Amino acid sequence: MKPVIGTVVSNKMQKSVVVAVDRLFHNKLYNRYVKRTSKFMAHDEKDSCNIGDRVKLDPSRPLSKNKHWVVAEIIKKARIYSPQAAAAAIAASTSSASIADSTAQSQAPPSSTS
Repeated sequence: MKPVIGTVVSNKMQKSVVVAVDRLFHNKLYNRYVKRTSKFMAHDEKDSCNIGDRVKLDPSRPLSKNKHWVVAEIIKKARIYSPQAAAAAIAASTSSASIADSTAQSQAPPSSTS
């Protein structure tokens, strides 16, 4: 078997991950490309994979009933949601919006109602 590249969909086990591998093939009858997804369990020795990471899997000897792959490398780390970073981004966007509103109000001529 050759190495495959996929996306981590589960890392809830100790030193194991589930990786979804997509493949495209051409359907001759309908003349369209069809996408199929296969899920493989893989061994992650350092337990460093997170959900959404792109990883390369190498085949190995059977490690358990379902595990026949080993994570060779993490190609791209996923962007992980953190509440502190999200709160900082929201605070920065609201403070810049309030600064823009205050400068717009200060530059506007006073309205006369008579």
